[in-house]
Amino acid sequence: MSLHIESCGAGAPLLLIPGWGMHSGIWGNVVAQLAQHFRVHCVDLPGYGTSSIIVQYDLDGLVQRLSEHWHTEYDDEPLALCGWSLGGQIALRWAHHAPHQIDKLVLVATTPSFVQRSDWECAMAVNTLHEFSVALLENHELTLKRFMALQVRGSEHERELLADLRACLSSRGEPNIVALRGGLEILRNTDLRAILPQIRQAALVISGERDVLTSPAASGYLAQQLPNAQLLNIKGASHAPFLSHPDIFVQRIEAFLNG
Repeated sequence: MSLHIESCGAGAPLLLIPGWGMHSGIWGNVVAQLAQHFRVHCVDLPGYGTSSIIVQYDLDGLVQRLSEHWHTEYDDEPLALCGWSLGGQIALRWAHHAPHQIDKLVLVATTPSFVQRSDWECAMAVNTLHEFSVALLENHELTLKRFMALQVRGSEHERELLADLRACLSSRGEPNIVALRGGLEILRNTDLRAILPQIRQAALVISGERDVLTSPAASGYLAQQLPNAQLLNIKGASHAPFLSHPDIFVQRIEAFLNG
């Protein structure tokens, strides 16, 4: 099974993991900026871009595929992970599953539980995510566009960001429907709160002040529960702060990873 990764720059390795519905092109101009400081690897998750689908499409299956690839290609060289949204949940699970592979974590718009639970209110209602799943079967293209609109809602330069997102989505073909459905199931089922105190790597938690998908409260909880974490809340940003506020995003990551 092929896993497509594009690499650029020189220095310590940094892997960028995108969120649900998007391929690695989502990172835009921050790749070139980060590549001035690090060897940046941009991965298309299975079922996106030119990466083939996997049979076990759940959180552990994705982590196993990434971990095995890194072990095979780079002999477990210590790696920094930057995961966005679902990609942040993958990063957390990977750091817990194979701590010897992971050096530091950057968790962007990440939550330990994407949906509300009896003791977890700062999240999306389960019914709302279920409606997305149903709509995905009826018209996956329209559903993706709706989700992209939520990602930038309330952000500075919202209209321009949405246009950029839509152009990015269509630049590498449509994602595999199995990957889309599997990703939504991961978002519905995943609750990582219990393992957070066991994740010892240094972490930078980045949230958007206006994020309507993963609330700043969830990011605050994440930063509190991880033993070695710091929190950055970017004013004026929503769910994709690397697009709306790329300069401060890169500056803080560079300082954190090189600190």
